[in-house]
Amino acid sequence: MKIVVLDGYTLNPGDLSWKELEQFAPVEIFDRTPAGNLMRRAESAEILLTNKTVLDAAAISALPRLRYIGVLATGYNVVDVRAAKERGIVVSNVPAYGIDSVAQMCFAHILNLTNRVADHATGVERGDWCEADDFCYWRHPLMELTGKTMSIIGYGALGQAVARLAQAFGMRVLIHTRTPPGELPEGVFHVDLDQAFAEADILSLHCPLTEKTAKMVDAVRLSRMKPTAFLINTSRGPLLDEEAVAAALNTGSLAGAGLDVLAAEPPERGNPLLHAKNCFITPHIAWATREARARLFAIAAGNIQAFLQGRPRNVVT
Repeated sequence: MKIVVLDGYTLNPGDLSWKELEQFAPVEIFDRTPAGNLMRRAESAEILLTNKTVLDAAAISALPRLRYIGVLATGYNVVDVRAAKERGIVVSNVPAYGIDSVAQMCFAHILNLTNRVADHATGVERGDWCEADDFCYWRHPLMELTGKTMSIIGYGALGQAVARLAQAFGMRVLIHTRTPPGELPEGVFHVDLDQAFAEADILSLHCPLTEKTAKMVDAVRLSRMKPTAFLINTSRGPLLDEEAVAAALNTGSLAGAGLDVLAAEPPERGNPLLHAKNCFITPHIAWATREARARLFAIAAGNIQAFLQGRPRNVVT
């Protein structure tokens, strides 16, 4: 038996160890696998681990030795799950490894938008404070979170973690989810989608990407938002109509956006959000704290062990 890691660099750029996999079988690790190299690298593997390398139906059908695919992420759209199932190949993912890290990044963007710490620190370094007429100055409006309304779209484990942080800041929390929850914590209210957009001072997305949620943040829904509101997306890039969001930012009908994901990654240079006003983009790193990556790897290794013991877990369908 052989394990092949197709694109291990983002999970482990060198600060973690792959040795835990070696207890199961010989391991071959590639930092990245271009599509043209996929078959040559994967042909001898019974176990394949992938993060973003696509395993479509054609690839799966051409790998007769393959028994197991481990996705080194929560989202598994890079794998043709139906084709794998037809071949009897188990596909597992890694859920819930980065909840605290992603919630932290969500609030890093929120605090950046409300306090502009980096902008002001850069100004001080540039000498602006030395030349100021008063003992302080600010280049952007500053916002206190206490008493503001946080709308959270999606109320799974991550949405709940963000809600707890919002409440810790003294915010009123509105949630919208496709399955209305039962009992909610005090101060958290379930509303319809229109109300969530209309009342938000900060709107944060934590829902899966489906046919119904693709481009859910469009021109119509953006028009319902307060012009002082901020949009946060640490979930999936295609949840946004990027042209519409850029237009709202550039015309001032949306005050700002903090994004960790885009529809295409890496983005094309012509992506309208890259130069939109008050749009702050981080390169899909909310998941990437060392602690979260270590948890991801431990769960992925546990998935392999469970599969080899005949009790596969975290199986996707």
